[in-house]
Amino acid sequence: MKAFEFTRKVSQKSILSNTLKFFPKSYLFIVGGLSCLLMTAVTTYSAKEPSRNSIILELPVLESALPASEETTAAIHEAHTVWQTQTVKSGDSLSVLFDRAGLSHQVLSKFLNGNKSAKQLLKIHPGQKIAFNVNNGQLKGIRYQKSKLRRIEFTHTDKGFVDTNVTIKPDVHTAYREATIINSLFLAGTDAGLNESLIMELANIFGWDIDFALDIRANDSFRVLYEEHFIGGEKVGNGPILAAEFTNQKKTFKAVRYTNNNGDSNYYTPEGNSMRKAFLRTPVDFARISSHFNLKRRHPILNTIRAHKGTDYAAPTGTPIKAAGNGKVEFAGTKGGYGRTVIIRHGQSYKTLYAHLHKYGRSIRSGTRVKQGQIIGYVGKSGLATGPHLHYEFYKNGVVRNPVSVKLPKAKSIPKSSLDDFYSQTKNLVAQLDTYSHKTQLAAVTSK
Repeated sequence: MKAFEFTRKVSQKSILSNTLKFFPKSYLFIVGGLSCLLMTAVTTYSAKEPSRNSIILELPVLESALPASEETTAAIHEAHTVWQTQTVKSGDSLSVLFDRAGLSHQVLSKFLNGNKSAKQLLKIHPGQKIAFNVNNGQLKGIRYQKSKLRRIEFTHTDKGFVDTNVTIKPDVHTAYREATIINSLFLAGTDAGLNESLIMELANIFGWDIDFALDIRANDSFRVLYEEHFIGGEKVGNGPILAAEFTNQKKTFKAVRYTNNNGDSNYYTPEGNSMRKAFLRTPVDFARISSHFNLKRRHPILNTIRAHKGTDYAAPTGTPIKAAGNGKVEFAGTKGGYGRTVIIRHGQSYKTLYAHLHKYGRSIRSGTRVKQGQIIGYVGKSGLATGPHLHYEFYKNGVVRNPVSVKLPKAKSIPKSSLDDFYSQTKNLVAQLDTYSHKTQLAAVTSK
């Protein structure tokens, strides 16, 4: 047998040597070189991590192999985790969604009682998405897409469900809109492509200098630079106004947004003066003045000459009323012909009065401290009133003043120590606002 094997090896070697004699030596050198290169390439390639399109052969893992890292284990677990996503439909409840996911009411009860944040899922709305991770009938996790930018994830652990808030950072683009007012700010803003929220923000920025219930005229105009937010190329909402300009009765006001080192954002003139004053000019948004300040007015119900110490803003019942400034509620209750009334003291010199309320704001009572813009009540017609409206009075040093024309004190401007930072943040915003405006004007001239 050994002789046979030896003879076979010799014969194979002889055949190979005889075969090679038929090829020129130059060919053999070329073949040998190519073989070396091929072996080197194979060795180098196999040392690299395979690409996504590579075929990976899974070999048996030896017992002596090192244990996988926590990151690797988590990645493998996530890869094998199956999530079933459900879109909330009209009439759906969390119980219905659990049923669809094949989960019992006991599991639902255990989930709701095992985490305080879980109760947020009881207020789901059509269009929202909830994903379930179910393994062998056991709930392992839930992903609640609360909005396009916010998600809450619940993970099952030995101690119950643990929640994690995930904020999705969108791509931010700068947008520009401008319009000339013909009928109203709302119509002009809507025609320009602004939503209601941005229009209200625009009015709030300039609400210290412009009374939008009284001062707006045809041919007033505005220009706005603001943020638009996108995820995967799809617009998911708007960010804040970055810079704006409003021309009212041929007087132009400009505002830029500035965020200080503490993270507080407010609006200022390009010179650094605060757009905010110590008081709001109008405590009711977009109401109509039905009766002006008049100390010799004839009362519409009593039919006698009786001073009208404030301004009446006609608005539908239930319209929110804002505190004109920071202060302390001095009185909240029924006050004769004023009906339901709130009086706020602002420091030592100023006081404001709000009368004929339908009802009071939450937690509004004597002694309560309020912030500017906080809802303190709702328009009504309590007391001696012919229809729903807010009667608003403004006092300075105990003397009643016309709230429409009284000069309002200013809030703090940018301190000198922060001016350099302010200018570095805002100068480009003002430049962009002007650049967009010039391009729009040029386009308008070119199209004629």
